Amino acid sequence: MKVLGLIPARGGSKGIFRKNIKNLCGKPLIAWTIEAALKSSKIDRLVVTTEDNEIAEIAKSYGADVPFMRPPELAEDSTPGITPVLHAIEQLPDFNYVLLLQPTSPLRTSDDIDGIVDFALSKNADSVVSVFHSPVHPYWVYKSNNSKLKPFIDNNFVACRQKLPDAFSLNGAMYLGTPNWLLDNKAFISTDTYGYLMPKSRSYDIDDEEDWMEIESILSRRLNQK
Repeated sequence: MKVLGLIPARGGSKGIFRKNIKNLCGKPLIAWTIEAALKSSKIDRLVVTTEDNEIAEIAKSYGADVPFMRPPELAEDSTPGITPVLHAIEQLPDFNYVLLLQPTSPLRTSDDIDGIVDFALSKNADSVVSVFHSPVHPYWVYKSNNSKLKPFIDNNFVACRQKLPDAFSLNGAMYLGTPNWLLDNKAFISTDTYGYLMPKSRSYDIDDEEDWMEIESILSRRLNQK
């Protein structure tokens, strides 16, 4: 059973300039994911897919492989997230699983990585993604109709929290799939996809400056406690 760890890191991030190599608590953002992946006992090869030479050099300096450069047309703002994965599968076909590790989830640990692979094997799953308990339950979400609130889920209001069914959100940290399944489905998620539960404390994802500051504060506290 061979697992390819794949870190996507394009240079043209818009929300935070050069986000993937911006310094976060003493090291580039991407380094946190590289180091966690290299500590995993389940990943046989760790590859960074990027079109950016500076990102490639930094990734290699932290121990990741960059065996090919991603074509620039596969690193546009509009490029679907699955596209660089399919490109990597074409370049590196001899793996049983591909595990996509987003660098924007720096709180994810090697135990999480080992856990999702073990979970996939226990379920004989073709596709698994990491999730956490949804912070806002869909039964308590509303839409606006001329400024009047309407439930997003009609006729399903539940007043008591203890009676709500479990709800899960993607945390963006890990996406696992078999190459053949990914090539057939062109996505990591379908009705056959399993969810691997992670704690909220490791499910933070960086999308904007506010997220960055929150994760920077969490990491700083953790480092000071060591």
